[in-house]
Amino acid sequence: MAFDFVKGEVLLIDKELGWTSFDAVKSIRGSLQKAHNVRRFKVGHAGTLDPLATGLLLICTGKATKTIDSLQAQEKVYTGSIHLGETTPSFDKETEVDQIFPTEHITEELLYSTAKTFEGEIDQTPPVFSALKIDGRRAYDYARKQEEIKMKSRKITISHFKITKIELPEVFFEVKCSKGTYIRSLARDYGSALKSGAYLSSLRRTFIGNYSVEDAIKVDQIKEIIHSQPPPAK
Repeated sequence: MAFDFVKGEVLLIDKELGWTSFDAVKSIRGSLQKAHNVRRFKVGHAGTLDPLATGLLLICTGKATKTIDSLQAQEKVYTGSIHLGETTPSFDKETEVDQIFPTEHITEELLYSTAKTFEGEIDQTPPVFSALKIDGRRAYDYARKQEEIKMKSRKITISHFKITKIELPEVFFEVKCSKGTYIRSLARDYGSALKSGAYLSSLRRTFIGNYSVEDAIKVDQIKEIIHSQPPPAK
C-alpha cells in the first residue's frame, strides 16, 4: 500500500508505553525529512497521550495537518484501571503515593453506582501535572518546582463510564468522553466520590471517533513503510 505523505495522510499509530506524543511525531517527521531530502515536513498529532498511556494516536502529515482540529474534537474511548485507596500528586503512577485512604467500606454496588454519577456533562479540573499553559508556562513546570497554581475547572461530557472488572484495589473501566477530558482527573474524582482516594494505574486509548486502535500500527512500522517507498519524483 502506497502512502502520499505530502498530499496528506492520517496515520493510525499504536503509541507505546514511555513515548510522548511528541516523540512519535518527531520520529516520523525525521524519517519523512530524510526520505524526501527536505529540511521541513508538516507533521502533527490530533490529541495528546501521556507517556504512561498507550493506544491510538492520530498523526497527520502534509496537507492532512489541516484536519487536526476536527479530529481532536471527536469523542474518544479509553480503557484502563484505577487503583483505590491511595493518591499521587500527578493522579497517576508518574509520582509517588502521597496519601493513603480507607477502602473497607467500598462494595461492588458502590463502585458501579458511583461511576454512573459521572455520566453526562460535568465540571472537571485538569491535573496540575499537565501540559496546559498558564501565564505562558506549562502547568507541569509549576508542579515540578512545587509552585502553587490554581487550575480552572471546565465542562466536559462523559458519554459512559463502565466498570468492566473489579480486582480490588484495582478497578477496570471503559470511558467514552468528549475532547478535553482528563482520565487522570476522572480517576481522582472517582476515588473522592467513593470517600476514599484513587489514581490512574493504566490507560489505553482505543477509539478517536470512528478510528480504532485495531487498525493502528507501531511507529517503527510506519518508518519502515516511509523508507521502503520509492523516492518522491523531483
